[in-house]
Amino acid sequence: MPIARAVRIQGSGGVEVLSLEDVEIRSPGLHEVLVEVAAAGLNRADILQRKGVYPAPPGEMADVPGLEYAGKVAALGPGVTRIAVGDRVMGIVGGGGMATHVVAHESELVPVPRGLGLVEAAAIPEVFFTAYDALCMQAGLALGERVLLHAVGSGVGTAALQLACAAGAQVLGTSRTQSKLDKCKELGLEAGVLIEDGRFDEAVLEHTGGTGVDIIVDTIGAAYFEDNLRCLAPRGRLILLGLLGGASASAPLGLLLTKRLTVAGSVLRSRTHEEKSLLAQAVTENVLPLFTRGKLRPVVGEIISMENIAVAHQRMEDDENFGKIVLRW
Repeated sequence: MPIARAVRIQGSGGVEVLSLEDVEIRSPGLHEVLVEVAAAGLNRADILQRKGVYPAPPGEMADVPGLEYAGKVAALGPGVTRIAVGDRVMGIVGGGGMATHVVAHESELVPVPRGLGLVEAAAIPEVFFTAYDALCMQAGLALGERVLLHAVGSGVGTAALQLACAAGAQVLGTSRTQSKLDKCKELGLEAGVLIEDGRFDEAVLEHTGGTGVDIIVDTIGAAYFEDNLRCLAPRGRLILLGLLGGASASAPLGLLLTKRLTVAGSVLRSRTHEEKSLLAQAVTENVLPLFTRGKLRPVVGEIISMENIAVAHQRMEDDENFGKIVLRW
C-alpha cells in the first residue's frame, strides 16, 4: 500500500489532538486514480470532526480530515479513460483530503481551471460545489432574483456571492463583522447587513421594500430560522447548509403555507458516488468556464503550511478568516 503523510486526529478535543503522521492509503482500484495533493482547503466540518461531533461517513478514513484538495494525478487504476498521469485536478472527498495522496474515482475529478495554481485551486471544490448545488440545482436561481447569503464572508458565502452575481441576481449578505461586508462589496454584494443582536429581518425587508428575497442560503440554522421565513418572498426557497446556530427551532409555520415556501437541507459529504459524479460533471460544464473568463475566482484568505494545522484550526474557530483558509504541503 502507498504511504502518505497526513493530518491525524488523535481522539476528540482541541487543537492539541492534531498531528502529522505517516498513514497507509489503498492503491487505486477500477476507474480510480492516485492524486498527489498540493493543498487542501479547511472547512467547518474539519473542526466539528476534530471535536467528535461530525464523524467521517462509513468507508472513509476516520481519523484523517479534509473534504477537498487539488493536485496532480500520480498513478492510474485499471480502466481509467478520462484522466492521464500529470493532469491537474481537484475534487471533494468524504475524508482524507489532508494527506499528501488521495484516491478518487475519475468521474468525481474536476480539472483545475487554466491560469490557477494548485494552492489556489484547493479553495474551490467544497465551497463552489456547495454553492452551485444550493443556488442552481436546488433553488433554481433565475435571472433578476434576490438572494440573501448568511455568513457572506465565509468560503461558501464568497463562492455563492460570485455565482449569484454571475447569474444576474441581486445579492444581500449578513455578517457579524463589518470589514467582511466591506470586502464583499468588491465581489458584487449589493447590500450588507451587520448582525449585532441576532436579528436581520427588518433590515432585509427594508432594503427590499417589504417584498423579501427569493432565495436564502443559510449555514447558521436554528438561530436564524424564524427570521429567514419572514424575509422570504412568496414562493421563496430556503436552502439550509449548516447548523452553527443550533439544530432545533420553532417557527411560525403559517408563513410556510401562506407564502408557499420551500425549505430544503443539503450536505455533500455523505452523498453517493453517483451523486458526486453528477455534481462534478455539472460544475465542470457550468462553473469552470466562469473561472476561465474571469467571472469567478477563489477567495483565499490565508495560506498556511500543513505543519501548522493547529494554527489554522484556531484561526477558523476564532472566525478570523475572510474566504478560505488553505493548507499546503
